[in-house]
Amino acid sequence: MLHASLTTLHVVSLILQRFADQPELHPQLLAGSGIGAADLDNADARITRVQELQVCANALALRADMGLELGRSLHVSSYGLLGYAALSAATFGDAWRLLLQYPALLGTYFRLDMQVEGELAWICASGYRDAEALEVFNVEMCLASLKLIGDELLRQPLPLEGAEFTYAQPRYMKRYTTSFPCPLRFEAQRNAFAFPAALLERRLPLADSVTHGDMVERCRRLNTEFSSRQAWLERVRQLLAAQLAEPPGLENLAQQMHCSPRTLRRHLQELGTSYQGLLDELRFERAKTLLSEEQWPVYRIAEVLGFSETASFRHAFQRWSGVPPSRFRA
Repeated sequence: MLHASLTTLHVVSLILQRFADQPELHPQLLAGSGIGAADLDNADARITRVQELQVCANALALRADMGLELGRSLHVSSYGLLGYAALSAATFGDAWRLLLQYPALLGTYFRLDMQVEGELAWICASGYRDAEALEVFNVEMCLASLKLIGDELLRQPLPLEGAEFTYAQPRYMKRYTTSFPCPLRFEAQRNAFAFPAALLERRLPLADSVTHGDMVERCRRLNTEFSSRQAWLERVRQLLAAQLAEPPGLENLAQQMHCSPRTLRRHLQELGTSYQGLLDELRFERAKTLLSEEQWPVYRIAEVLGFSETASFRHAFQRWSGVPPSRFRA
């Protein structure tokens, strides 16, 4: 599965909307993410998964069931072309097979698949490999959104036969019934929900073969472009991450990527980032890791990250996280 390095501000915006009546909490929600007011006002802005997860962690600290709540806000239309392609599919099964074919366009943190077992079809989310502390949050958001998509494809509530989760029953378990009105099983072998497999043959109310064909072709092209761009960006990130102690600069990095500085700058801009933006992101990720290890003094972290002076690192970390390194470590 492809894990997108960059994403939109959609989830971050939804989180801020949940706290719209408490604007004083917005700085706390954005703390450590490096996302500013200018980014929020820019519809074309792109952020990294690390930034998105930081805001999610901040929101989770304020509201334990935030994953479920966000999932119930991620409608089929939230997924752009892919969502409209699913809506215009001939059958419910065709729509699910299309959705699961393009996980990168869903922006999921999971490997998604459908398993037909007897009379039940299970939609499963597995292979999570991001921030461990946010796994439950992301499972809730993912499966609640997929259940909502099922409702909207059918234009009626998707009848569930059961839902399973690999983790222990949360204290807010009663809130699960809004998204999963069915028998619930925790500490199970998978994260999944089930519905009657017979529904896979049901024709969708918004089926349109012409629109569907056009949308599917656009999704295919978008996925190909997305995949190649993300692979290219990952190569840039790997090269830069290996040289944090002595950053190569834009021109030298372009040579390593076998392109001109102008081409490198343009490609990064198209992906919603820049050389300095990537360098700051990688330094910030590495700094947080090293600060969590007591044996690393701040001056050594500054050296490892390519700062000539410890004060410069302190100022940079304050800008990235909103707090000085010492407070972050504490």
